[in-house]
Amino acid sequence: MHLEEFAEGNSVFHRLDPRVKFITLIPYIIVVALLQGIKYPALALTVSILTIIITRIDKKKLLIRLFVVNIFILFLWLFLPFSHPGHDIFRIGPLTATNEGILFVLSITLKANAIVLATIALLGTSEVFSLAHALVHLKFPRKLVYLFFFFYRYISVLHSEHIRMRRAIAIRAFQSKTNLHTYRTYAYLVGMLIVRSFDHSQRIYQAMLCRGFTGKFPVFSHFELKRSDIIVGILISLITIAIGLASLQDKT
Repeated sequence: MHLEEFAEGNSVFHRLDPRVKFITLIPYIIVVALLQGIKYPALALTVSILTIIITRIDKKKLLIRLFVVNIFILFLWLFLPFSHPGHDIFRIGPLTATNEGILFVLSITLKANAIVLATIALLGTSEVFSLAHALVHLKFPRKLVYLFFFFYRYISVLHSEHIRMRRAIAIRAFQSKTNLHTYRTYAYLVGMLIVRSFDHSQRIYQAMLCRGFTGKFPVFSHFELKRSDIIVGILISLITIAIGLASLQDKT
């Protein structure tokens, strides 16, 4: 399970200082989340798509990520158009879809995809360690930073352990069925995964102590802010401000 599949590349965003990424992405997410209507969320989605094009990442893997995100948004399309008050458009049995409800869920869809694409384009193009290092420089609480780092790092370890155990039961000719044996097998699988995860964490902790870990990771190379980082950061900030101001003026 490769969790840094978009971090491999040589685009502008791959080379961008991770500190600049956080400083520019967070305001962009806030502005996009507060947008209303269709026009400006669509504009934000266009901007996010342009950032993805610049990164030149694998489009097939990107579409898989977007598919997973939009599965959850699909549930909003099943309920919000029929529960939001407004002018009726069509009926499905006792349910009535409204124009305002459809526009509302469409706005949510545009904003969610814009935020996901921007996050992948900025944060997804950096390694996890560099992101954690940037958070430390930005004065985030170290315990939260380390918790984020370990959580992200060992998802892949747990996934590998799970795959190994699934292969082990497959070799023993296990076939999933709707019976008590299948339920018991899956219960054992989950239980062993938890036990082995705990044992693995203990070994990791002891190994870290043996290497002199005192609650801080020693970092030998630090970030160096370049002119290109400043230029890209200013451009992203200006785009964010422009979208926000245009949306406010449209309201007034």
